[in-house]
This record gives sequence, structure tokens and C-alpha cells, in this order.
Amino acid sequence: MMNVPPDSPWPKELSMRLITSPLVLLLLTTASFAQDTKPGDTMVRQYLAAETARVTNDPLKKIDSLETWEANQAEYRRQVAEMLGLDPMPEKGDLKATITGQIERDDIVVEKLHFQSSPHLYVTANLYRPKQVDQKLPAILYVCGHGRVKIDGVSYGNKAHYQHHGAWFARNGFVCLVVDSLELGEIEGTHKGLYSDKQRWWTNRGYTSAGVEAWNCIRSLDYLQSREEVDGERIGVTGRSGGGAYSWWVAALDDRIKAAVPVAGVTDLENHVVDGCVEGHCDCMYWVNTYQHDYTLLPALVAPRPLMIANTDRDGIFPLDGVNRCYFAAREIYDLYGKAPSLALTITPGPHKDTQQLRIPAFHWLREHLQGESPPITDVALPMFKPQELKVFDTLPEDEINTKIEETFVAASQPAEVPQTEEQWETMVSQWKQLLATKSFAAWPQKDIPLDTKLVSESRQGDWDIRRYEFTSQDNVRLPLLVLQAQTPRQQTPTRMILVDESQWAEFADFLKEDSKAECPLGKPDSNECVAVLPARGIGPTQWNQDPRKDTHIRRRFLLLGQSVDAMRAWDLRRGVQAASKLGLQSGDKIDIEARGTMAGVAVYAAIFEPGMGDLKLTDLPADHRNGPYFLNVRRFMNMPEALALAGQDRKVTLSGESQVDEYREAVLKALKK
Repeated sequence: MMNVPPDSPWPKELSMRLITSPLVLLLLTTASFAQDTKPGDTMVRQYLAAETARVTNDPLKKIDSLETWEANQAEYRRQVAEMLGLDPMPEKGDLKATITGQIERDDIVVEKLHFQSSPHLYVTANLYRPKQVDQKLPAILYVCGHGRVKIDGVSYGNKAHYQHHGAWFARNGFVCLVVDSLELGEIEGTHKGLYSDKQRWWTNRGYTSAGVEAWNCIRSLDYLQSREEVDGERIGVTGRSGGGAYSWWVAALDDRIKAAVPVAGVTDLENHVVDGCVEGHCDCMYWVNTYQHDYTLLPALVAPRPLMIANTDRDGIFPLDGVNRCYFAAREIYDLYGKAPSLALTITPGPHKDTQQLRIPAFHWLREHLQGESPPITDVALPMFKPQELKVFDTLPEDEINTKIEETFVAASQPAEVPQTEEQWETMVSQWKQLLATKSFAAWPQKDIPLDTKLVSESRQGDWDIRRYEFTSQDNVRLPLLVLQAQTPRQQTPTRMILVDESQWAEFADFLKEDSKAECPLGKPDSNECVAVLPARGIGPTQWNQDPRKDTHIRRRFLLLGQSVDAMRAWDLRRGVQAASKLGLQSGDKIDIEARGTMAGVAVYAAIFEPGMGDLKLTDLPADHRNGPYFLNVRRFMNMPEALALAGQDRKVTLSGESQVDEYREAVLKALKK
């Protein structure tokens, strides 16, 4: 017996009469993957690096002239809005702005206020202004980073943490609105559904807490423009960390921002995915990357308005190299406008921290571009108030939806109507497939590459002949394929395939061990039975680190690239079917698929697009995508009943277990007399 090479997805303990294995994976030296413990870690590391390189600086690398940029700018902005859940933009209703108190100190006034960016979605804020106002003043929207202020169980909002910024602006001739964020406000919502791995369904809904922050910022501009002391044509934005990110969102989306200084709020996908910065960021930092864009797009969308990118040189979650790449990408767009002086990069010493060295350049920039001059700064920004003084609510409103905004901010589709004609159904099918292809599965490879199916080993175990293959699902993803057949001298082509989950694969792996006494999970073979077993990426031989935190952030890396693990597993199934159909002495027609749980849902969606898949035998198919599988945006336009109707319109579907999702498919078939 020979050993399987160390780069094969097949574990050594499963090796039998080795033939060959062409699989070669490069070892990346990224710190975030330093503690690899699973054989799939190398593959996923290689894959994510290659995918990051593919989309790096998209879509800016396609821009070669100002005309090209201006022809696409509005669409890029719309795409950003969509990826934040803001296309269509929510209706702007009455803000119902309410001032609950006021403080006067050292020639400034602080108003404690709240408004509703949408009905019952409250924004708590403090508005700082000079005590004496003789003319309309420029205004600053200050958006707060993650600075929790909570005393004896009471949240005073991160506006209390960042109060020194508002006070400085008021002392120097600005009106400054300091707004709480969703998670760390007086009403405590959440930013971290995916980060905490408790609400994976956010992916299906196309929801990100970044979208709520962007919307609250847009509505904050509406509030500032409603103030009689504010010059609505001279509004700037700044904030650091999370507030830096929200500064990007609103500056990119809203031209009412005339000058911006995002501080420690952006870096590129290379830092986030390859270098592992994603592990230090919550979900409010990220859009739902439907269009596979890099974050270098954000500063470009601010052009040609004055923009200063500010950061420290030792920021662990916004590293200097990625910040520089964002700056230089944006500079090319500013150069196209002939507005190079309107873009600045400020780097000061230090870690990820709100420092005076960072504040002073930001103050200068905003004074210069909103007040028309920038005299020497002679005072420092220091806190002036106790948190209790800045509190807006005595009692939190009972009608608030802040704590459950993720349920409604991006609407889920309603159950589809049953078509009454074949033409109506064909239109529905076409629309759904187009939406899936562009909104959920856009990261599927767009070009065919060879399957390069190779026989790795063959053996005999109990009543079964066993062949182990490898095939290429896509660039940098080499997967194992197991074929079991009744003992005959002739190699057969599989007639069915099992898409296994981790526990199912463990049963096969136990059976395949040399000298194993375990029974085959398939039982005894029929006379001509031939079954393929496919563990998709991240399962079995290609499993990556299953430490809960590591696994969560690997999944989040996929999302940052406009993918999901489940979506790419659907692609793996398609490719596995294509590979299996070419095995044996003659190519097969269609291969029936068996799967359970989340993998059953993956199989349903693969079947919508893969003609080589035959009948479906599904166990415990999730009735609602809230329970998986997880695909970008899918619940914005369909749910599992519609998907099953699509997949099962021309094939037999057998459901068992907890599955209760066939009613719509049956109604469609009945209406169309199929």
C-alpha cells in the first residue's frame, strides 16, 4: 500500500492502492490562519486569497477615463445602496424630532433630542451649537464608533463617549449633531448577527446593520437641514472606527456631504479577507457584497468633494498598507476630475485609538472646506459632561423597533401566487433564475474549466468495490469524490449521488478505514448498484478549522467576497454531478441526488441550474431559509417552497422527515396539469 500525497484531500487513513493525485496547493503565510488544524485549511486559505485577488479594486480597475467613470458612477452608487438594503430607499416620513432637554456651559448649548429615521426607529442624539448664533452656520454630522457608555446597567449611548468632538466643533463655530449608533445607543440594538453566528439568516435577507447606520445618517442630514441655524449647503461628516465606516456610507451615498473625514474606517478586501481583519470587525462595517466590489469604491464615490482619509500607522484592524491602497485607488478618480488637492491622506503615530494627533488634521480639514479658513487650533477636544447629563430618554419608548430592526429593515418576499398559465409560470421561472444568478450566485465561476477528474485509489471493502477520485470544482478547489459499486469486473457510472453532511461523511470515513469492522452506510449493494458520495468543500477531507470562532470568520470571509459557503457548495454539487456522469465505461444520463438538512436545500438550488441532476430524495428539507441554507439576498425574492417548485417542475421529488414545503410545488403542477 502506498501513501496518498500530503496535498490530497483524502486523509492518509483512507489510502488504498494509490494511483495518482495531481492536487497541489500553495501554502499562504497569513497570520489569521496560523493555527491550522484541519486538512482543508490550506485549501480554503488558497481559495480565499485567489478570490480576493480576483475582485481586488473592482470596479475601479475598469475605469480609464472621466467619461467612463461618470457613465457608471450613478449605477455604482445605486449598487452600494442596494448592498446596504437601501434600494429602493425607504420612505422619508416625519422625523418627529423631539428635544427632551438642554445644557448650557462655556458659551455652548447642548440639546438632547431624538427623532425617528423610520416609524419607531429611534435615533438618540446630542446637538452642540454656539450659545450665540448670528448667522447660518456650517454643520458637522459626527457618527460615533464603538465606545460603550453603560453605568449600572443603563446605556447612555456612545454619543457620551465621543462628546468632546461635538463640544470642540461648537466652540469653533459649527453646529454638530452627535448621533448614537444602533448597537451602543440608549436603545440597544445589535450589530453582530453574523459576527456572533446567532443570526446567519441575515445573509438570506440581504440585511446588514451597516444599512441601518447609513439610513440613520441620511436622516440625520434631513434633521440638520431642518434647523434654522444650519447652512444646509455646508454639511460635513466625520467619525472614527465604526463612525469612520458610517462616514463612508453617507458620504458615498449623499451629495449633501460637502466635506468628509472618515477616521480609521476603511481598508481593502485584502486586509479584511487575507490578512484576517474581518475577525476584529462587527457586521456594521460591511455591505452585503452582491456585486463583488472592493472597498476602494467608497472613497471614489466621494470624488470630487473634499475628502481626508485619516488613520494611524499601527492600527491592527485598519492596517496601513490597505489604507494606502484605498487612498491611491481614489486618487486616480480625483485626478480624472483634476481635483487632486481635494483628496488627502493623514497618517499619525499610534494604534487603533481616538488620539489628539488624529483630531487636529480633521478639524483643520473641515474648517478649511466648510468655513473657508483654518486658523491655528489653540484648544483641545476634551469631555465636558457627565454621561448622565447627555441622556435623552428618562424612559425608553415602548414602541421602539431598534431592538428588532433586522426583522423588517429589508423586507422578505411574500409567498408566490400559483401561476394560472404555462406562460405565466415560464415568466416567473425566468425572473427567479435571473435573480438567483445575479443576486445570490453571482460568484459562481463564469467560465468553464476542466474537471480534471483523476482516479486516486481503488480498493474492496466488504461487498463493495470502492474508487476514490479527485476533481476540480473551480480554480483552487480540488474535491474528493467517492464511488461505491457492487463487486463486478466492470466500472459503472453512478446512478445516484449522496451530498453528505459532516456526520454522514464520518460514517463513510469509518467504513473506509483499513481493517474497519463498520458496516457500509449504504447497507448491502443491489446487483448493479453504483453510488457516488460527495463531501462538498469544508466537509470531511476538506474540512477547515471547526473552532467555532474560526469557522464563523471563515464563513464571513466568503460573504465579504460576495459568496456564501452554501452557495459555493451548490456549485460543488453541480460540478460533482458533471464529474460523476463521465465515470465508468459509458457516460450516464442523469444522476439522482440524495441529501438531508441544509444539504437538501443546497441540492434544491443546484438542481434549478444543473440539467444533469435527476430525481431528488430529500430528508428534513428546511421549510424556510431562516434555518438554512444561506445564500445572499435569496429571501428578498423567494423562499424554499418556490425553489422546490423550480427544481421539481421536471423531476420527481421525494420528501421525508420534517419537510413541509411541497404544497406550493404540488399546486403549481396541478394548475399546469403536469
